Amino acid sequence: MPTTRTLRLVAGLAALGVVASACGDDDAESAPTTTQASAPATSPPGTEAPMSTPAPATTDPDIVDTAVTAGDFTTLVAAVQAAGLEDTLRGEGPFTVFAPTDDAFAALPAGTVETLLDDPAGDLTDILTYHVVAGAVPAADVVGLDGQQVTTVNGAAITVGVADDGSVTLTDAAGNDVAVVATDVQANNGVIHVIDAVLLPA
Repeated sequence: MPTTRTLRLVAGLAALGVVASACGDDDAESAPTTTQASAPATSPPGTEAPMSTPAPATTDPDIVDTAVTAGDFTTLVAAVQAAGLEDTLRGEGPFTVFAPTDDAFAALPAGTVETLLDDPAGDLTDILTYHVVAGAVPAADVVGLDGQQVTTVNGAAITVGVADDGSVTLTDAAGNDVAVVATDVQANNGVIHVIDAVLLPA
């Protein structure tokens, strides 16, 4: 027959078993919480790694690059570079450029372009600056200038004419009428309007 001491020892061991079992259940129930806690923490706002590819540029190119990309102004671009005006037309501006096409330069008397390029500091600079107006003047503003004179960077003026159908002509100091054939070619430092002849300051 078991003694009182033996009964107490058995009861104590049984109690330890119950406690151990309970602790085991608690660990099992808390396991998911431990797993969740080990998940990698997200970075605080503003500390994320930079993007590996930059965002695409949203600004337009400047007047010179716009003219180069268009492909119809190779003579104009060459003349601007020869006259040392490229940096100016790449500047902050804004500028409005009435840009003659290659065909417009080709329509000048034979040898004119070559003569101008041979003396870029002379008549060439005067002619080129006669095609530039300070400030950005979109077509919507140009059509409101009917009959008015507009002073160019050259210092001489051109006269704006607007027909009933909205077409625009520019009359230069030599009395030539030049048609505006395309408008509002945007650049980041101004706007280009395309003309079909070369404006002459005198």
